Amino acid sequence: MGEQFPGGLLDLLDAAGDRPVFEHAGRVVTASGLLGLIRRVTSGLRRHGVRPGDGVGLLLGVGPEAFAAVVAAHVVGARVVGVRPGLTEPQRRLLLADTRVQVTDVPAAGVSVTDGRDDGDDPDTRRHGRVLALSELLAAPDDGVRPRVSARPHDVARLIHTSGSTGAPKACAQTYAAMTAAWALRPDLWPPAVRELAARLDRFLVFGTLASQVMMEYGLLALASGGTLVTADPPVFPDALVRHRATASVITVARLHRLVARQRARPADLGALRALMVSGSPLEPGRLREAAEVLGPVVFHGYGQTETGMISMAVPGDPPGSLGVPPVDLVVRDASGRTVPPGVEGELFVRTPSQGFGYWGEPDLSAEVFGDGWVRTRDLGRLDAEGRLWLTGRTRDVVIVNANVYYAGPIERLLATHPAVAEAYVVAVPDDDTGEAVHAFVVPAAGRVPELGELRELVAAHLGGACAPTRLTLIDEVPLTPAGKPDKRQLAART
Repeated sequence: MGEQFPGGLLDLLDAAGDRPVFEHAGRVVTASGLLGLIRRVTSGLRRHGVRPGDGVGLLLGVGPEAFAAVVAAHVVGARVVGVRPGLTEPQRRLLLADTRVQVTDVPAAGVSVTDGRDDGDDPDTRRHGRVLALSELLAAPDDGVRPRVSARPHDVARLIHTSGSTGAPKACAQTYAAMTAAWALRPDLWPPAVRELAARLDRFLVFGTLASQVMMEYGLLALASGGTLVTADPPVFPDALVRHRATASVITVARLHRLVARQRARPADLGALRALMVSGSPLEPGRLREAAEVLGPVVFHGYGQTETGMISMAVPGDPPGSLGVPPVDLVVRDASGRTVPPGVEGELFVRTPSQGFGYWGEPDLSAEVFGDGWVRTRDLGRLDAEGRLWLTGRTRDVVIVNANVYYAGPIERLLATHPAVAEAYVVAVPDDDTGEAVHAFVVPAAGRVPELGELRELVAAHLGGACAPTRLTLIDEVPLTPAGKPDKRQLAART
């Protein structure tokens, strides 16, 4: 396939020349300017001895310098670990434990930024590698020469971490070959839905962190389609969309609900808006119809996973509730593993160009999800006669909060350690602020009455605030299925 990622991006920026590709904090950065930033950070990383296969942790925002750092880490062939906001300190340290260098533009994140010296006497350096300020790397000279891409096809390009609801976030490993095969930078391979979206990414609003898989990949698509990345901080909708004249952005289901309500109450001028990409959790058909009435035909509903990248995408013209026609290999299987015909529900198995190959350091878990080239999604759905995908449920016991997946089991086990709790069960409930939230059903210990505040503090301290229950129901005993297992469908019906 030729040169590995990010070689195609370097070529794209080189060809774009003086075209604006970034707007950040009142300044415009051209493609050639961004390429210069990438060259300098690449030079800085190599000067610090970063080689192919080395772990590089990134604690970065979304400015052009942060983008350049992500690309430069891939140019040198590193195993890139992005750290998103919201993780507990133990989780963050776990993510960074296997990295040789950490690059940050956020000193307030709790890391000690060095001047680039390799201080072997520092205990944090010995445990977690050197922490380098992005500004120090940018001080490297720019030789004006296209960076040499050191990435090798089968090296791990990045570890994309899941929510961390188990206390230890799972890291999905993706190779450079997989990143190179992805279609974001290859217009000749764009499926129809991606092509329709790409035409609307003239001014793509980015926010939060480029550690976000979704934000980075839509950003690459925007650049490949001739668009500009425009940063927003904070990303308050609709104000940020209006202020930056954004034509597109990523949005969670909960934030979409709030935007629609705000537009009904106090309409803002969103005449420039052409695409809102919803991902991470299901969007109810009624909510989608309401959004279309208020915002117009701008909602694209994507379906994908950390393990697979994008699987399918519904465009504004698709029937509400469907996820469009998957442009990847997808089969629906019954409980015995046999493929079922259209219209029949089953578990979804997929193959995508950019899928991961397993979980870093977890062979048993990898074997459960990755096999024979297929990825087991653990989602239930069906294909209709036209080939459209419809999701119908989950085989996983999870709660999706702000587009992040959290497993119920670890939350239940932690709640059960509280002295006032004899048994604990967790279900997902709809939430206008976060999409879904944790509802805890608890059998109290003899003579005790657990309080929601105490349980929230316990969970937040160990697993993070997103896992903390927002609602608590005390029960005498848990209902059981005919097989004798806890019947969470009955519990969910009580919410």
